[in-house]
Amino acid sequence: MKSLLVVRPDRCLGCRSCELACGVAHSKSKTLIDAIREDPLPKVRVWVEKGAAFSTPLQCRHCEQAPCVEICPTMALRRRDSDSPVVLDGERCIGCRWCLLACPFGVIRMDGKNGAVVKCDLCTERLAAGELPACVESCHTGALAFEAVQDVPRNKREAFLLQIERATEAAES
Repeated sequence: MKSLLVVRPDRCLGCRSCELACGVAHSKSKTLIDAIREDPLPKVRVWVEKGAAFSTPLQCRHCEQAPCVEICPTMALRRRDSDSPVVLDGERCIGCRWCLLACPFGVIRMDGKNGAVVKCDLCTERLAAGELPACVESCHTGALAFEAVQDVPRNKREAFLLQIERATEAAES
């Protein structure tokens, strides 16, 4: 893909704004007030998991060689081309759960109502409209970012150098 969803767990406060934004983005109404009244409720595709000392948002990483796509017997999970996200065609999903077993990140879940799976699609409608994924746009701390592939290594280097600089300053004071 030309852009990647970057997760910075050290910035996550566990506020779950990303979950709420995801639910609204995948609702029929696209508004919070109406989404909470929909039946069935919209399915959230990002989950904030809390560890002992941290929180982190978890969602599909849209692997380049996606094991879920490779194992899906009905091709319900697929990508349009090598630069597009892995998306689900719920009509084709038979609920076999093979993708759950194949996903190395454990971020594909079952939809209890219709027996199909639920997973992040990077808000393909929003991307097509030139917008950021809803979870990224709603994250006020920058724990989620949507960055161009070529910028990711540079940004990581800058963050690492800043971390070293802060540690050096703290040791000197």
